[in-house]
Amino acid sequence: MGRDQRGDLSDAEWERLWPFLSVSNGRCGRWRDHRQVIDGILHRVRTGVQWRDLPERFGPWKTVYERHRLWSADGTWEHLLQQIQAAADAAGDVDWDVSVDSTSVRAHQHAAGARNDPPPTTAAQRGATRRNPGRASVAEPGRPTGGGGAAGEGLGRSRGGFTSKIHLSADGRCRPLSLLITAGQRSDSPQFRPVLEIIRVPRLGPGRPRNTPDSIAADKAYSNRPCREYLRRRGIPHTIPEKADSRAARLRRGAHGGRPPGFDEDRYKKRNTVERAINRLKNHRAVATRYDKRGYVFLGTITAASLVIWLRT
Repeated sequence: MGRDQRGDLSDAEWERLWPFLSVSNGRCGRWRDHRQVIDGILHRVRTGVQWRDLPERFGPWKTVYERHRLWSADGTWEHLLQQIQAAADAAGDVDWDVSVDSTSVRAHQHAAGARNDPPPTTAAQRGATRRNPGRASVAEPGRPTGGGGAAGEGLGRSRGGFTSKIHLSADGRCRPLSLLITAGQRSDSPQFRPVLEIIRVPRLGPGRPRNTPDSIAADKAYSNRPCREYLRRRGIPHTIPEKADSRAARLRRGAHGGRPPGFDEDRYKKRNTVERAINRLKNHRAVATRYDKRGYVFLGTITAASLVIWLRT
């Protein structure tokens, strides 16, 4: 199969990725060529085409879909993203001035109606493959939260139909560091702590994974006491503008209102990096519009798109 097709992994990108696949599947028997299937998954993520309409050069569509579903459930996509992030960090290529934000995604009408079943049992869940501490699993931060039905799958109702919300942190080079999804009507600030706590970039040598940014920037949606106190406890410098009503309430209290929060205008200018990371994600049509019924599969789709961003940036 030729490697000159638009959107496929280049030879250089494949060389960076394949060493992490040898222990990722945890299955016996013969699997179709990983590179061919991954190219098929990335083609669908980029174009938003229905699985059944995948070009024949990627092999049976059912094989491509099942691989994506399995890797979304057992943490393989998260593992691959972690390893690429770790290699970049070891090379000093990660800017740890991190920004946090969220974006709403319209869900296609066919994304609703998933059965209220847990993700499929996989080899990873039976302990046959390596789990990735700190990354999202079915019951951990990063997976859709809520009860059963649409809310449990990260779907929320709005005037235009179903929506999901992607919460993310991005490094200073516009690349996603951590991801989680919620229903579209969920507010941003309650997800601030979870999205920061799932930042986990492994070391290539000994040592614990890095999970502490050099600084944090966020908009007024995160301007509240719990967010600021959380960052102070962790010793992370932050730049979050003060809301007008909070400032007015503080001034009304006079000396008892306390000092205004610090604000670095130059640092805040770099917050656009997370906006640009969102734009890069939404260049993938299967991210800009949600077609996946299951929340964990949609999170896998977003993670695969993030992996491409890291490989090509």
